[in-house]
Parts: sequence; C-alpha cells; structure tokens
Amino acid sequence: MGRIATLAALLMVTALTSIALGHYPLPFGTVLDVLSAKIFGGDVQRTAETVVMMVRLPRVIAAISVGAGLATAGAAYQALFCNPMASPALLGVSAGAGFGAAVALLLRQPPFIVQMAAFAGGLVAVGASIWANRMLGGRSVVTLVLCGMVMAALFQALISVVKYVADPVDVLASITFWLMGSLSKISPADAMAVGLPVLLCGAILFALRWQIHLLALGEDQAIALGVEIGRLRVVVIACATLIAAATVSVGGIIGWVGLIIPHLARMLVGLDPDRLFPATALLGALYLLVVDDLARSAGTVEVPLGILTALIGAPFFLVLLIRTRKALWS
Repeated sequence: MGRIATLAALLMVTALTSIALGHYPLPFGTVLDVLSAKIFGGDVQRTAETVVMMVRLPRVIAAISVGAGLATAGAAYQALFCNPMASPALLGVSAGAGFGAAVALLLRQPPFIVQMAAFAGGLVAVGASIWANRMLGGRSVVTLVLCGMVMAALFQALISVVKYVADPVDVLASITFWLMGSLSKISPADAMAVGLPVLLCGAILFALRWQIHLLALGEDQAIALGVEIGRLRVVVIACATLIAAATVSVGGIIGWVGLIIPHLARMLVGLDPDRLFPATALLGALYLLVVDDLARSAGTVEVPLGILTALIGAPFFLVLLIRTRKALWS
C-alpha cells in the first residue's frame, strides 16, 4: 500500500500545483487560502476566488475524473477480453460519441446539447456492437470485439461525412478541434457530469475486481470458481461504456490513456487487484492531470489533449512491445 499512498499524495500535490498554474499564475498560498475559505469560511480576493473555483478547480477535477475513468475502464476491458491491446474505445464508444458531437456541432447546437449528443452517440455505438454480436450468435468474445471494430469504422466514416458537408469556415474547425480532445471549456457542471459517472461506475468495477481478475485465468476456470461470466460481462461493459461516454462527452476523444496506464500500473504494483485497480485510477488521474498542465502551459496556444496523449502514448507502447518481445524470447 506504500506505493498507492505515494501516488495519492503525489496526485494531491499535483492537483494543488495545477490550480496555481496558468496564464494568470496564482501563488500556492493563495490557492490554499481560497480552498480553506470555501471549507472553513473567510474572506479572500474576489479575482483569485473566481479563477480557482470557476476555472481551475473544475478543470482539475475533470482531468482527474477523465484520467482515472479511462484508465479503470481500460484495465477492466483488458481483463474482460484477455487482451492487453483492449481499451475503452474497443466497442466503438469513442467513434460513436464523436459522431454524436459532430452532428450537434453541424447543427450549431449549444455546448450542453453537444455533450448529450456525444454521450448518446457513444451508447448507441456500443449498443449496435452488442446487437450485431447477438445477431451472429453472441457466444464469442472475439466476435464481439470484431463487431466493435466494425462499428468504430462505421461511425468514423459517418464523422468523415459530417466533416465533408460542414461549413469549412467555422463549423469544420469546431468539429476538428472537439475531436482532438480538450478540457479548456470545462465548467463546474461539466466536472460534476463526468465525475459522478466515473465515481459510481468505478466503485462498481472496484467491487467486482476479484471476479474481473479471475477472467484472466480463462472462462472455464472462472466459471469453475463461481464467476457468472454472462452477468459480469454485461456489468463490466455497461460500466466501462458509461465511463467512456461521459469522459468523451465533456473532453472529446482522448486516446491512449486506457491502453497504456493499466500496463504501467501492473509494472508498478503487480497483478493483485486490491492494489492494481486503485493504482490504475490514481496513475491515470495523475497522468492526464500532468498532460493537461502541459497542454495549457507549454505555449501561448493550448495544445489539444489528444495530440499530447498520442505523442506520449505511442512511443511508450512501442517500447513496451519491444520489452515484452525480448522477455518472451529470452
């Protein structure tokens, strides 16, 4: 538990530091004063209070929620499908959410409707993957994964259609930027909208951590140990889908987090689910919080999160594959 406690402490320090960072920098003491005044009462400078409570804190909470949620969903999917390449986007939720948001942006809808459309699109894509799997018999995890890949490709094509017919002056740019992923427009309501599903579904996945872990032994052995495979699969897919849809609806498509963070967590704390799931959530939250800090502080123009996570994640995963191949052949 020492490493988990270290991750928790590091996340807390990073969160406080993130609140102080920005184009309007705040002293660390001022951040603590504002937070203390909100908890225990007291007077603080109005500008500092507005920056902390209305801008920085919601963004930090959203980054923590998105990172922890995607990492936890990725770990659950990798165990469920016995596939180290699995991620929350496996069944098409990201592509479906992207299509829903793109349609809403094409129709020039307000941000709330864009978020709801993205959330609904993600659920529709996963529902279509499950429906297609049932039409094919519904007995194979491999078939479900293939159906998810087909739906992801279909909704990616639909996104391309929306972008093709969009007004290139302003709408196309909005769609493109949204699809790259960003937390720049997060409000307190957005932070709550993503935080609550991640907290609830993450708690359910944590409660089922040992059953999920047993799936790595194979379905036959998991059934012999008392795991109800069908029901567990439905619950895990539902929770992971809700988490992914909620994160995409407020932050756009942010890739690689759910793929690489579970591998890092396993390297850090091992395979014990009592440590693996908390470490995965904390590491995912810490990772995306640091990346978001880089995105908004590295230059005068904010860099989309999807670009940074891909630039960091792709080389790391390549190194991981090389290490795994060497271990297999040694």
